[in-house]
Parts: sequence; structure tokens; C-alpha cells
Amino acid sequence: MPAEASTPRPASPPLTERQEARRRRILHASAQLAGRGGFDAVQMREVAESSQVALGTLYRYFPSKVHLLVATMQDQLEHMHGTLRKKPPAGATAAERVAETLMRAFRALQREPQLADAMVRALTFADRSVSPEVDQVSRQTTAIILDAMGLEEDPTPAQLSAVRVIEHTWHSALTTWLSGRASIAQVKIDMETVCRLIDLTEPAPRT
Repeated sequence: MPAEASTPRPASPPLTERQEARRRRILHASAQLAGRGGFDAVQMREVAESSQVALGTLYRYFPSKVHLLVATMQDQLEHMHGTLRKKPPAGATAAERVAETLMRAFRALQREPQLADAMVRALTFADRSVSPEVDQVSRQTTAIILDAMGLEEDPTPAQLSAVRVIEHTWHSALTTWLSGRASIAQVKIDMETVCRLIDLTEPAPRT
């Protein structure tokens, strides 16, 4: 892979309202094309035409299809996070709430398998040049998990470590399900198992 030769892009200045609207059109077009035909259906020229931007403009926002699809995943997770917040999980423990939340997120992706497959493939192909977009996906997934935990204080290092392991397991479970190597029932068992790490990292009660 060309990861060693790639360098992260410098941070971009905040987008104007018009630029943000253009970016949203691009992400919407990407999701629509991926939802209809998966990874191969997302062609930069078609995305540009569908979102009504010049091809050169599209490349200024997203240097490659992989950058675009990883950003699309972050956008989808952000929307999912908003939906999940409207109906918080009802589990009695943090572990139960996180497992319930991640399975709800999983089922949302399950409803659009072509889109899910395209986004996961892009994550798999991502090299160092896509680090900002990959980091955004990770931060969004972490935010979803922390929200479900319902902490009253900032998470401890041990809790953050458990969250990272859960996040890795969730993405891995999504990959194995998309490839036909795991059933939804198996994914549910794995998520419930790994989420028990949360209960093991709860701070000891103060005396």
C-alpha cells in the first residue's frame, strides 16, 4: 500500500455556509449512488454531476473516492447519532445500553447493505492521506458509545480503552457480516460480550 508515501493533509479553514451546503450535496449524492450500486457505483464524475458541482471542485473537497466514502460514513453516523438520541436506550446498565445502541445502529446500516459495504470498503482501503476522515469516523462512533453509557462524569482512561475495544469490535462485526461470515445473531452475541468490558471499568465507589 502507498501509506508510507502519503502524508496527512493540513487542517482546512472552516467552510462558509455556501461551501457547507455544497459539501452536503456531495455527500448526499455519494450515499445515493453507493446505496444503489455499492462501492463501484460511486464514480467521481457521476457524483459531481448529481451534486451539481464541477469535477475540479469535487476533488478540492475530496481528493479521491476513498476520501469521499469515508466522509460519507462519518456523515451517516452523525445522522444516526441524532436519531439514537431521540430514543435513548433503556438498558439497566451502561453495558446493556451500549449494546442496544450499537445493534440499533447496525440494523440501520443493515437496511442499506450496498451503502454499508461501500463505506466499509473505503475504510479498509484508506491510507494515511485519509487520516482526517478516518479520525472523524472514530470520533463519531466514540461519541455514540459515550452517549449510550450515560456517564455523569468524564470517562476514565480505563473506560476510554474499553470504548476503543468496543468500537473496533463493532467495525469488525460489520465487516464480517457484510462478507457473509457472521449472522446478525452472532453479531448481537459478540456486541453484548464485548460491551461487558464497560462494567469492568466502572470506577470504584467513593468512600
